[in-house]
Amino acid sequence: MKVLFWGTPEFGIPTLEAIRSAGHELVGVVTNPDRPAGRGRSLRASPIKTWAIEADVPVLQPELPRGEPFLEELRALAPDISVVAAYGQILREEVLGLPPLGSINVHASLLPALRGAAPINWAIIRGHERGGATIMRMVLALDAGAIILQSAIPITEKTTAGSLYAETSEIGGPLLVEALAKLASGKANEIAQDDELATYAPKLDRDTARIDWARPAVEIDRWIRGCDPWPAAWTQHGDVRLQCFSPRLPIFAGGPSPDVPPGTILEAHDRRGLLVATGDDPIRIGEVKPAGRRRMTAADWIRGLEGLQGARLA
Repeated sequence: MKVLFWGTPEFGIPTLEAIRSAGHELVGVVTNPDRPAGRGRSLRASPIKTWAIEADVPVLQPELPRGEPFLEELRALAPDISVVAAYGQILREEVLGLPPLGSINVHASLLPALRGAAPINWAIIRGHERGGATIMRMVLALDAGAIILQSAIPITEKTTAGSLYAETSEIGGPLLVEALAKLASGKANEIAQDDELATYAPKLDRDTARIDWARPAVEIDRWIRGCDPWPAAWTQHGDVRLQCFSPRLPIFAGGPSPDVPPGTILEAHDRRGLLVATGDDPIRIGEVKPAGRRRMTAADWIRGLEGLQGARLA
C-alpha cells in the first residue's frame, strides 16, 4: 500500500518504522515547517522530517496544508491512504478525501474518551485507570471518526506523561499496521463513536501548569505526573519558578492542619526532600528544577538553602 504520513513530534516515529517494516511504500511525509528552537533560536527540523530525510522519503512542509498548489503535490505522490500521528494542524475535507482509502489517525487515547490535543496528560490528571491508542477514521469533527482498532495501556500510581507517551507511541505502530491490513482486505470493522460518552483533553502549556496546593494531595500527585516532563507542573518559591516532579503520597497522613496554609513546606530534609501541605494530606516532592538550572533531587536542591521549612510555595 502507498502511504502518505503526516506528523511532527517523535511520537510518530515508531509508526513510520512499523509502516516501512510491514512492506508498505512511504510515498511522502508531511510535517510542520522548521521552527526556531533552543537558546540561539536557530531553525530546527521536526523529528519526523529528520527521520524522513535519513530514510530518503520525500518531505512536504506547508505552512498551511491547503490550497491548490499543495493539493497538486499530494496528487503527484498518488497515495492510497493518509496516516496521521500528531501532525498538529487541522486537515480540510479535500485533503482528507484525496487518497482512495481516505485518511486515518493514530490517537493517543481510548476514544471517545479524551478527544483533543493532550489526551496522554489528561488521562493521568483525571485518574484514568487505562490509556491507550485508537486507530480511527478522520472526519472534520475533532477526533470523532469511526474506530477501527484500539489497544489499552494500564496507568499506575507511578505513570508519568513521559512514560505513557513512550508506551503509546510504541503500540501505535503495530496497531496501525494491523489496521492497514484490514482496510486493504476490506475486512475493517469501523465502529461509530458514541458522542454522548465523549470527553475532551484541552491543550496544556507552561502557564496553565501551575500547581494549586489547595487541591487534595491525590489530585496534585496526578497533576505533577500528568505534566512530567512537559509542560512541567510548577510553583513559585519567592521569585524563582520551581518545577516539581516525582511526587509521593505518604503512607501515613494525618489530614490537613487548620493552622497550616496549603503550599507550606512542612519539612525540608537533606535526605527525605520536601514535604508540602495541601488541601488535605501532605505530599512529598522527590525532584525539582529551579528556573535556569537542571532537574535534580529535592534533597540536592535543599542543601545549601536556609529557611525553607515553614516557607510557602505559591
